[in-house]
Amino acid sequence: MFKKKWKSSVLLGALTAGMILAGCSDDEKVATSTEGASPSSDEPATITFWDENAGPQRTPIWEELIKRFEDENPNIDVEYVGLPKDSAKSKLDAAIAADDMPDVGSVQTSWLPEFSIRDALLPLDDYWEDSELNGLINQGALDFNKEIVQGNGLYGIPYTQNLDILWVRPDWFEEAGVKIPETWDEFFAAAEQMTDKANGRYGYTIRGGAGGSFQLQRLMFAYNGFEDYVTEDGKSTINDPKNVEFVEKYLSMYEKFTPKSDITNGYKEMIAGFDTGVIAMVHHNIGSYGEHKKALEENQFQAIPLPKTADGKYVAEGGNTIGLSIFKTTENPDAAWKFVEFINSAESQSYWNEQVGQIPTNADVIKEDWVKNSPHIQIAFDVYDDPNTILYKPPFYLPDYRSILDNLVDSGTQSVMSGKSTAQEFLDEWAKAIEDSQKQYSEHFGK
Repeated sequence: MFKKKWKSSVLLGALTAGMILAGCSDDEKVATSTEGASPSSDEPATITFWDENAGPQRTPIWEELIKRFEDENPNIDVEYVGLPKDSAKSKLDAAIAADDMPDVGSVQTSWLPEFSIRDALLPLDDYWEDSELNGLINQGALDFNKEIVQGNGLYGIPYTQNLDILWVRPDWFEEAGVKIPETWDEFFAAAEQMTDKANGRYGYTIRGGAGGSFQLQRLMFAYNGFEDYVTEDGKSTINDPKNVEFVEKYLSMYEKFTPKSDITNGYKEMIAGFDTGVIAMVHHNIGSYGEHKKALEENQFQAIPLPKTADGKYVAEGGNTIGLSIFKTTENPDAAWKFVEFINSAESQSYWNEQVGQIPTNADVIKEDWVKNSPHIQIAFDVYDDPNTILYKPPFYLPDYRSILDNLVDSGTQSVMSGKSTAQEFLDEWAKAIEDSQKQYSEHFGK
């Protein structure tokens, strides 16, 4: 079965020494092809770039970087296409099916296995071998991207890394005399204690709408402390009693300590609730820093790690990166690669990640003052660099992994919240879908 451990520091030490991937060989090379490449990167070219998380906060950042790139490369025009986060994957799926893909795309790590199986991406190994960036980008993240795809090719260069956390209102906690939570018991207690419906305040918000499956999954593993998503015998740990216990506790907070609208709320509604003074705690990631900074004063929002397990360990999802990929149908691969390199340069990565509030993967950026002076990024370092931190790895390699989460888990979460199904029924269905997919994958690939 295609499953290996992925455990080590992925940040400060990893960026210089490389992250250890147990059982992962760096010297396995794959054949690459740049057939159809433009004869010279100096020739005029137009490339299309698709952003998978467009919006008023991030689109201007990309527009500025594209302007800088075009100023440096007057022979290359970049056409920006912004995709809303919740529909980006389906739009890329349709483009692949129609053989009408962009030249370059911002691609989430979890999409790489499926896109590579569908033969949609250009291998970047040869380009990377000769790149000036080789040795600067987080080696652990690069290795992870190679490990999860068939053939171990390099299909994405990560320009940013993320971590799920809790954002809290420290001023509210101080005012109420409630301890900011470090354990799960303290978290559940705080959600109740910080709820004041008479004054329109709730202790927490649950993402019951699109994308909620990813947050629920990360919370489950942070609670249970498991490393394995699928065991060696092909069984999923999703419906383990610990997960049943957590989902029952977690989703039972709905309407008691969370807004009624949570059952359909997505990212925008959830963050808006926090930023407008309705929510005391919200689970998201460090990437929403930019929005909180615009809406709140510095003393009104604080990043804290997800609570530790019962035995005192942090748990985070491995491979929580986003990278740039080149799609195989590009007629200008050299120009596309120039754009990939430019975005991953220290100057570009610094600009993008400082604005968004996420972790750069370029070692030169890690040394910059804004990184050292960003409390939320230092929190991420604390988690990733803790020797006891567990990094679990979802089965990204399953071609239908994302569709299971998008189509089954999101709706299943709503069924539990509305009382139409139990936590056990929901998790059994989720586990069966993963196990069926794992069986088909193993039969086809012999893994």
